[in-house]
Amino acid sequence: MEIGRLLTAMVTPFDDQGQLDYAQARRLALSLLESGSDGLVVAGTTGESPVLEHEEKLRLFREVKEAISGRGALVAGTGTNNTAETIELSREAERLGVDALLLITPYYNKPSQEGLFQHFRAVAEAVNIPCILYNIPGRTSVNLEAQTTLRLAQIDNIIGIKEGSGDLVQVTRITAAAPPGFLVWSGDDALTLPIMAVGGYGVVSVVSHLAGVQFKAMMEAYLAGQVQEAARIHQRLLPLMTILLTAAPNPVPIKYALNQIGFRVGRPRLPLVEPDEAAAQRIMAEVRKVTLDLKVPV
Repeated sequence: MEIGRLLTAMVTPFDDQGQLDYAQARRLALSLLESGSDGLVVAGTTGESPVLEHEEKLRLFREVKEAISGRGALVAGTGTNNTAETIELSREAERLGVDALLLITPYYNKPSQEGLFQHFRAVAEAVNIPCILYNIPGRTSVNLEAQTTLRLAQIDNIIGIKEGSGDLVQVTRITAAAPPGFLVWSGDDALTLPIMAVGGYGVVSVVSHLAGVQFKAMMEAYLAGQVQEAARIHQRLLPLMTILLTAAPNPVPIKYALNQIGFRVGRPRLPLVEPDEAAAQRIMAEVRKVTLDLKVPV
């Protein structure tokens, strides 16, 4: 399965009692693939991975895998700050048939660069499917430096990185020296076009829940050499990209927006809460300015 350039970091739907709504997860997964996404990241940051139980994650992987039935790639978020636990969950996800793993840098522990290297190598060597590193120092308090990423890129089944550092110099150092086939996905919608300009491959996106076709058109325009057209789409979508990541902690804004347009995904689980009234108004003001690509079930 080709992983694809446009991966949506899928929210995890909950019902009114706060339980995971697997049927709605299946519907959402299919709708996202029908509205531009090449694949899905399940149980990542936007999927509220810190508040999902082990068994919930595994069933979510299984349900989504069955629902999409090979129509797009399923990337399972199996990374934790515990190497042994990450290995266990990764092996179980592999047995369920996921296409790749997303492995976040261990958070809270604040490991050294050598510790990060050893962690990721241990996980990659424990499975036989592709692994994608995930660097997001704003959430984990540790940055996976370019040289460490390049060391890890030499491991056969580490195929790329979701780069959320916001550091274009660091991204450029990776794309300039990475071996052939090692891919860089942007971890920030608003930086997708700049990252592609320095050799990046694609994005793990939030805004693609709502505007997947348009976001994909931006990427395809750039790849076709239509830079001005790509910039025009980027500029048009930028306010929505920005509000979804700044109005409240991710995934609060995107879950609120989905609920408001009629695609029910429930409230976020504690400790996250719904946006206050002012933030909610700002979110929907930007949503209303964009033609929505997502098909909402009747």
